[in-house]
Amino acid sequence: MIAPVSATPWRHLPADLAAAMRPHLPATVAAVAVAVTEATPAFAGIADDKFARDVRTAVQVALDRFLDLIGTGEPALPPRFREVFVGLGAAEAREDRGPEALLAALRTAARLLLRTASQSLARLRPVDPEELIDLSDAVSAYVAELAAASTDGYALQLREQAGEGDRRRHLAELLLRGDGLPSAVESAAARIGWADLDAVVPVLLPLYQARDARFRYGPDGLVIERGRDAVLLLRAGARASRATLAEALAGRPAVVGPELGWPQVPAAVRLAELAAGLVGPSPGPVFVDDHLVTLTLRGEQRALAVLTARRLAPLAHLRPAQRESLLATLYAWLRHWGSRAEVSTELFVHPQTVSYRLKRLRDLYGDDLDDATARFELLVVLTSHLTSHPGSG
Repeated sequence: MIAPVSATPWRHLPADLAAAMRPHLPATVAAVAVAVTEATPAFAGIADDKFARDVRTAVQVALDRFLDLIGTGEPALPPRFREVFVGLGAAEAREDRGPEALLAALRTAARLLLRTASQSLARLRPVDPEELIDLSDAVSAYVAELAAASTDGYALQLREQAGEGDRRRHLAELLLRGDGLPSAVESAAARIGWADLDAVVPVLLPLYQARDARFRYGPDGLVIERGRDAVLLLRAGARASRATLAEALAGRPAVVGPELGWPQVPAAVRLAELAAGLVGPSPGPVFVDDHLVTLTLRGEQRALAVLTARRLAPLAHLRPAQRESLLATLYAWLRHWGSRAEVSTELFVHPQTVSYRLKRLRDLYGDDLDDATARFELLVVLTSHLTSHPGSG
């Protein structure tokens, strides 16, 4: 007659088994951790100290708990123990590995645990066949609980990633459309951890780079595929700086749009598209900031708006009347090649006033006033600005 299967077969194990195994536990933990890693091809090639520590911790927890269960009717994994193995399964999902490797490692661990337990008990005294059967049942049932917890963690992480993907896609769509209420955009941003969303840098990428961009930029970027290309939206910060992106995108075809406030994402993306058409295929990243003046001269008002905001930013804190007088002076100075006398004549102000204003401009703009590109961009911006604001001076 076949005996009924127990839900807690470890209750039938002899009490001296724990006493036999505990003195050898540190060595056993180390040996099992190495063995399960080396015997699992997907794990053997991971040269990561954290991964090795995580495996060792899991083995330690598993063996400690198994010894504590001997002779009891307790459930295999109370919550705090179960969470360790749920976390292992979740980690496998985050690393984009299937559950098969972890389950194979657990099977290896089960064989090693059964062998180690049998040998430890045999060193104390003779072991009868019934004890070996009980030990085999207990190990099998216990490792099955570990596998179930790991599988649950894997599934939970996949569901979380799917939900996270939906939330991230929703925010990306709101930003790209540009028609969402501020409260809706801010709420969607908060749901993915983007509290206090401010400026965004868009990057146009070929479709085949979308998956790599998701992995590379993780929580700092949103990636949405549009059929013909992919758009990466990066939160402004160190990872979205020009120097960082130039290095990260070296050798990759990409167009980096201007950093603008999130309500202006559609305009930034459109400027990136126009710059891509302007430059054509490129072996490395193209930065829209380098082409704003060209786009402006082609009549692109969005480029003019960005260029204006950038070039007039040093004066933004001034009172309107003071700001406009300095802009008029700067405009005349640029057109008259720095001649203070001609600036004075044009603006009907005393030469000392011109000198004072130019000193203020030097303080505000610094070396930009000696840079040919900056001077040209200022001239383009001021021509448009002062034409639309006549009477300044």
